[in-house]
Amino acid sequence: MTPDLLAPLDLAFWNIETDRHPMHLGALGVFAAPSPTAGAHAAELLAARAAGVPGLRMRIRDVWQPPGLRHPLAFGGAAREADPDFDPLDHVRLHTPTADFQAEAGRLMERPLRRGRPPWEAHVLPGDGGTGFAVLFKFHHALADGLRALTLAAAVLDPMDLPVRRPRPEPPRRGPLPDLRALPGLVRDALSDTGRALDIGASLAVSTLAARPTPALTAEPSGTRRTAGVVVDIDEVHRVRKSVGGTVNDVLIAVVAGALRRWLDERGDGSDGVMPRALIPVSTRRPSTAHPPGNRLSGYLTRLPVNDPDPLGRLGTVRTAMDRNKEAGPGRGAGAVALLVDHVPPLAHRLAGPLAAQAARLWFDILVTSVPLPGFCLRLGGSPLTAVHPYAPLARGQSLAIAMSTYRGSVHFGLVADARAVPDLDRLAQAVTDEVAALIEACET
Repeated sequence: MTPDLLAPLDLAFWNIETDRHPMHLGALGVFAAPSPTAGAHAAELLAARAAGVPGLRMRIRDVWQPPGLRHPLAFGGAAREADPDFDPLDHVRLHTPTADFQAEAGRLMERPLRRGRPPWEAHVLPGDGGTGFAVLFKFHHALADGLRALTLAAAVLDPMDLPVRRPRPEPPRRGPLPDLRALPGLVRDALSDTGRALDIGASLAVSTLAARPTPALTAEPSGTRRTAGVVVDIDEVHRVRKSVGGTVNDVLIAVVAGALRRWLDERGDGSDGVMPRALIPVSTRRPSTAHPPGNRLSGYLTRLPVNDPDPLGRLGTVRTAMDRNKEAGPGRGAGAVALLVDHVPPLAHRLAGPLAAQAARLWFDILVTSVPLPGFCLRLGGSPLTAVHPYAPLARGQSLAIAMSTYRGSVHFGLVADARAVPDLDRLAQAVTDEVAALIEACET
């Protein structure tokens, strides 16, 4: 079987990771359970079902110049391939009962995934009271991004009645050299890509030169992790949106800005003059015919108006900034820097990965991302999923990342932080709830 060559973005994530700085993403699902044995039953189901999911058998292997992989950019890259020794019991673990799912999730998120095996894990955490359990799924970005990770996780949950999708036609196989008839188009595309790369690079340089990092959001990596979760009623978010306009995402970003202001003031750091740069990822997923296939990510770079004391003023500033970003499109501006990885040869990713890992703090302070979830109820062993908190990878040199998912009428926030830099993450989580209440009050007065 021909290995599946990693897309440039996946390769970049694979090469910037270290033992002290893992780059996996995660999600903590909380399930209501009728029995204290439901957690153990869930672990058995996960292991049994994982054995039948091909995507969970894939490991990442270095690729130099194998005869079976004829892509011209394979040299020095990496590829996904089936692990002949795959054992799902090595990836699904049942833990002892815990009273604090988030505390346990934080400790588990700081552990890197094993690089010689399929890079994913499922940790089943029974609750102390026997009335519920949680499952922490961990996936390396090189195996699956947020949407693909959701697909893999759903494959081991209870079966759902979904519409049958027609299989996509197989893309034409490529030989070691391009078709000569396509050369004029290839040259034109290369020149266009180069021009766009220069445009993105110039925007990034300007953004970096004008930037002043926010001290509370940057830190030397300690290798530790802390997580927290918040659940917000989506109807409250819509009340704000309908009152002042904009999108749900605009309101949620404004909530993050307001929560950061409350948190900084409470801990004594002060919010005056603070406008941290937030990276808002935008998926530009490759079509099935792309070579190589896989994840492709751009993003909007937005300054969060933490310095503004008015909740509605913060929301107005966020709306204006996001409208400007959308007008420019995800392929332009400093937020599109992730697209530059497409122009870097695989061998350069391997050699420059450690250096590139240090650069994130130079151009953004915090990651704020949304992960889509289905609107129907998910179950495991008959136990309904009642909450799900997504965790984004934490860039080196940054102390906080925030992810959000809308599920069953609620917005579920997942906060992940460097545990030494942010020992008071629970206070920031509370500030999210307080900020939603402040926005509603401001809309009603």
